[in-house]
Amino acid sequence: MFRKVFLILVVSILLCMWLSASIFAGSGGEKNLKKITVLLDWIPNTNHTGMYVAKEKGYYTEEGLSVDIIQPSEGGSAALIAAGQGEFGISYQEQVTYARTTKEPLPIKAIAAIIQHNTSGFASPTERGIKSPKDFEGKKYGGWGSPMETAMIKALMEKDGGDFSKTEIINIGAIDFFTSVKKYVDYTWIYYGWDGVAAKLKNFPINFILLQDFDSELDFYTPVIIANENLINNDPDLVRRFLSATSRGYKFCIKKPEEAAESLLKNAPETDREIAIASQKYLALKFQSGAKRWGEMKEEIWQNYSHWMYERKLIEQELDVDEAFTNEYLPEK
Repeated sequence: MFRKVFLILVVSILLCMWLSASIFAGSGGEKNLKKITVLLDWIPNTNHTGMYVAKEKGYYTEEGLSVDIIQPSEGGSAALIAAGQGEFGISYQEQVTYARTTKEPLPIKAIAAIIQHNTSGFASPTERGIKSPKDFEGKKYGGWGSPMETAMIKALMEKDGGDFSKTEIINIGAIDFFTSVKKYVDYTWIYYGWDGVAAKLKNFPINFILLQDFDSELDFYTPVIIANENLINNDPDLVRRFLSATSRGYKFCIKKPEEAAESLLKNAPETDREIAIASQKYLALKFQSGAKRWGEMKEEIWQNYSHWMYERKLIEQELDVDEAFTNEYLPEK
């Protein structure tokens, strides 16, 4: 009889625990999650997939977080994160460097590199014959009107023995790569992880000039995850929890890129499926390339690129790299 009563008691306790857990996992549980906002740098794409994976697979929930990933208005995330309009943002080393070296510096800091090496460069249809920066002579470049573009083209041309005055720079805004080189210009700046991959799928032969192949100082971090310094100082545990879950998401992307792409496609169904999957496979080899752990950044990368910018008067003062980035909140493995 005692064993029977004891068994009933144990079953009752377990049932109560299960019911409590079920209630918590419902609407009540959601209320106990810390709500945070992540601001993207552009439309949702394969650079961001690790965060969508972390959200879809419950990695953020396991860290007590409810994450809203949104696309900001034109202008990027740095100013919005500095103003406290979101907890975390997607930016790039150039933007962080500008933000930290102005007369009124923005209180933002890079806390993780999404990709270990720069994958951007200048692309052109093969028939234009642009194989090195010197070949920019007599050609039209299409960009978005940034001083950085002019400085980059000039520096690479001079290093390759070219005459910068012989290339024409045209502001084409947000026109996509394929339209721009078919109708308006000869070459433009792309991220190989999307447009380069797409060119292969479209059977559109291109020549691609990877920036660091011509100048090692141009191997910079793009994109990076940023946070407001006040958040970092006042709630470091939140930063650690966010990066812990995010790191798991990107590790999943590395191991299972095709499955990871589905998380992006679910949240951004307008994305081209074939390009997304191919792009995810390409980036799976880039997210942690050469690093001991995902997200880790090197001081020399920040130092080299900021010095390159300073020498060309793109920034008003040298960057204090110790204030620009940190690896402190990344998970150990």
